Amino acid sequence: MSRVDRLRAAWDDGVDVYLIQQPENRRYLSGFTGSAGFLIVSPEKKWIVTDFRYWEQARLQSTDWTLHQQQGAWTEALKELAAEQRWRTIAIEAAYVTVEQKEKLEKAFPTVDWVYQSGKIDQLRVRKDSAEQDAIARSASLADRGFEHILGVMRPGMTERDVALELEFFLRRQGAQGTSFEFIVASGERSALPHGVASEKVIEKGELLTLDFGCILDGYCSDMTRTVLFGQPTTEQRRVYDIVLEAQEKALSAIAAGKNGRDIDRLARQVIEQAGYGDHFGHGLGHGVGLVVHENPRLSPSSSDILETGQAVTVEPGIYVPGWGGVRIEDLVIVTDGGCRNLTSSPKELCVL
Repeated sequence: MSRVDRLRAAWDDGVDVYLIQQPENRRYLSGFTGSAGFLIVSPEKKWIVTDFRYWEQARLQSTDWTLHQQQGAWTEALKELAAEQRWRTIAIEAAYVTVEQKEKLEKAFPTVDWVYQSGKIDQLRVRKDSAEQDAIARSASLADRGFEHILGVMRPGMTERDVALELEFFLRRQGAQGTSFEFIVASGERSALPHGVASEKVIEKGELLTLDFGCILDGYCSDMTRTVLFGQPTTEQRRVYDIVLEAQEKALSAIAAGKNGRDIDRLARQVIEQAGYGDHFGHGLGHGVGLVVHENPRLSPSSSDILETGQAVTVEPGIYVPGWGGVRIEDLVIVTDGGCRNLTSSPKELCVL
């Protein structure tokens, strides 16, 4: 069943068409990667509406879609089609519409009933087909190569920003279309910041450094974290690292289709709590990854998500002690019936540089 047919199979009663604007959903359904345009899907037809700049691109990327050229404002193009096709009820992505846009739409289309739909296409994206899994695996493999490269470059005296720039340049040079997010490069006491993006801080001997990064390859994201040490570890640095590694391995061994995201999180969290660091692990264990780097399912204390085969999820416990530093280890895995397939192959023993 095609992706569009899967949307049609989940159709809401009374809806004439779905209007899709979110770039990731647009790409997922049509293959169109242009930065302007929208999709319209009805039970029988499907349109891409875009302007002259992307017309040829849409024609080449989405060969089985009907193209409609936008001449002015996108709402005018929608009016043309709505009048021609006599649509009365249009479903639109609620998460991609601001209050201002909602008011403008309702004013511009007084005879249309708008259905502000939430999460339908996002939910279709949760389980990855074989082509998507392969794309994510290639992206994860490139991230691994990036980590191997940066290990040979990093040294005391560099700034965190130096590390981030060198890593990004390597990934792009190797074919990445972009980064999954702004890289987290946090050394010394700054490694206690779970999202400590690279700064001008100089890396010093004896410091831990947390490196959380990923790249986009063929549209799909990767995400991995490793913590390294510049110099020989202290007893506490070694202990904290080993606790985090044990927590991660405990969770990885339990992941399988049918498991609850909350239960997987709990297994890792218990290891950290029992070691006396429960107050220093304040985020969820993991999240889905795909066309965007943070999507469903979630592995967290409040998650009710049931894992399914084909989902790509991160497993990333951490300990963060203000004034001391932090450790996080993260792998990206594909959920299978009997467990998971780990896409991240970089070594996880404490790397001493």
